[in-house]
Amino acid sequence: MAKITFNNKKGDFYPTLKTKVDAYFEETGKKKTGTWAIYHKAVVLFAILISCFVLVLFGDFSNGLKLGLCAIMGLTSASIGFNVMHDACHGSYTNNNKLNDVIGLSLNVLGGIAYFWKQKHNIIHHTYTNVDGVDDDIAKLPTIRHCESQKWYPAHRVQHLYLPFLYMISSLFWIFFMDFQKYFKRKIYTTKAWKMDSREKVIFWVTKIYYVAVWMVLPISIFGFGPWIAGFMTMHAVMGFTLGVTFQLAHVVENTHFYEGYEDAKIDEEWAITQVLTTANFARRNPIVNWFVGGLNFQIEHHLFPRVSHTHYPALSEIVKQHCEEYNVPYNDAPSMWSAVKSHFKMMKLFGQGPELTLS
Repeated sequence: MAKITFNNKKGDFYPTLKTKVDAYFEETGKKKTGTWAIYHKAVVLFAILISCFVLVLFGDFSNGLKLGLCAIMGLTSASIGFNVMHDACHGSYTNNNKLNDVIGLSLNVLGGIAYFWKQKHNIIHHTYTNVDGVDDDIAKLPTIRHCESQKWYPAHRVQHLYLPFLYMISSLFWIFFMDFQKYFKRKIYTTKAWKMDSREKVIFWVTKIYYVAVWMVLPISIFGFGPWIAGFMTMHAVMGFTLGVTFQLAHVVENTHFYEGYEDAKIDEEWAITQVLTTANFARRNPIVNWFVGGLNFQIEHHLFPRVSHTHYPALSEIVKQHCEEYNVPYNDAPSMWSAVKSHFKMMKLFGQGPELTLS
């Protein structure tokens, strides 16, 4: 991996912001970790997922209704990832680190591997956000071109058209290919992966065997292959699309910045300022979006304070936005989810036009 350095001595943007945020928690007496609301939400989401799964397996319903239940399972699985796994793997779900690790295994229940997620997302993505050559989230060549520094292929001219279909299969690709690639290659994109101990290896294989047994073998034994594949693909299409779009709205939209990191790079801004410049919020005032995506629509606040539970982001966003205005740092904030979706696909269409594209 290239060595990337930030000019953290350039200013005091983050120290002064952190002082304001710490003052907020001191004045309100609130803990930085989750509240009863996040625990209640977890119970509701898992109850919906388990109920739908049982109804699909044993309910006396039409195939159409069962496909609808599979779609609900896809939405619910994505929301569990947003609300439960995400906070827990960041260590912000509770103030008990061991309990956070256990709750973070909710990702494993859905077929993923929390151990890899923490490396890929918490460490690499959160440190080198939108740094081309390091950030795995924007490393999907040759299929997708995410920024102007990446190599262009003719197929990218229509990437904005086929992108929804790629998002629909993204969770399948993640579970059945990317996790195994990380396991055997010991590498996450250009970064050498942390060494897995015996415990993590056991968790990896138990997770994959469990997933095949519960989500594939069991329903096939009840329905047969045809009905199972229809329901399974429906669930993953909804889950993958929801996950793909939501995470992309945070970093690949209009006005977000990208950096090149293929060679040892010195980035002139403070690390915290790069987090603001490479990140965008959306639909901050929409309570339904807030509930469903677990505060991921407050992505700026999340990148600046990842160990703070998402339940606090609505309040913190006002502090962060005002602070950015004081320091003349752009605060990217789409008013609605739909406007953010349009912005994302607009940028993907631009990046696909040709290698001569420059946004500066």
